[in-house]
Amino acid sequence: MSELETRFQAAVQNSQSLSRRPSNETLLKLYGLYKQATEGDVSGERPGFTDLRGRAKYDAWASLAGTPGDEAKTSYTALVERLLAD
Repeated sequence: MSELETRFQAAVQNSQSLSRRPSNETLLKLYGLYKQATEGDVSGERPGFTDLRGRAKYDAWASLAGTPGDEAKTSYTALVERLLAD
């Protein structure tokens, strides 16, 4: 396992035990970065207008289309480290 992958997996674990709940905007950013890092570009149809939560998550992921997986892992790890420092 590469150093990046090790740091990413540690960040995923640490994100589940933050002392304070991040804002919804930050949670959506974490979600999008995680999905981009683990699955690549968004797939499937955008949820309908009645599914506000699903739509927000889809949009957060779709906004990162074209971002390489390693870049998404690095950004995710950096964001979690900032949240832990706060």
